[in-house]
Amino acid sequence: MFNPDPSAKPVNTKLPKAIIMMIEKNNLVMAIKTLAADENISMDEAKSRIDAYETALKVKQQQKLNTIANKQGIPNQAISFDREQAEEEPDRLIKNRVKTTQTDQGFKSLQRGVDSQLNDLGYKKPLLPYWAKRLLIIIFIMTGLFWILWQVFG
Repeated sequence: MFNPDPSAKPVNTKLPKAIIMMIEKNNLVMAIKTLAADENISMDEAKSRIDAYETALKVKQQQKLNTIANKQGIPNQAISFDREQAEEEPDRLIKNRVKTTQTDQGFKSLQRGVDSQLNDLGYKKPLLPYWAKRLLIIIFIMTGLFWILWQVFG
């Protein structure tokens, strides 16, 4: 890198491992204070170095995600840190259509994901759910007790 002021100290771009660990644990304030104290630099310089490290780390992570996404055929827009999720434009009101809310869409996508995971594992849904089996057992027992009491006292 070009250093415009030769009398100034050379810029040390590499951070100590202790500082890197603090950054990864999102303990940024402590990392800035420790870096400023260790290298006798101002807090602003320490903050700018840590910010530069964070952006480089995010760029590296984004590149890794993009390579993985390209191998799996996922579009890059689906896994971006910087871009916010694009809100879909509000549709005009159609008479026989009810638009689901964002939470409903989230739950439905979660349910589809769980179902696809279970299908991948080869899990088959039971014919009767667990609660229905319990309810049938309780009804059967009560019917049996009622019949017995009817025979004894009736």
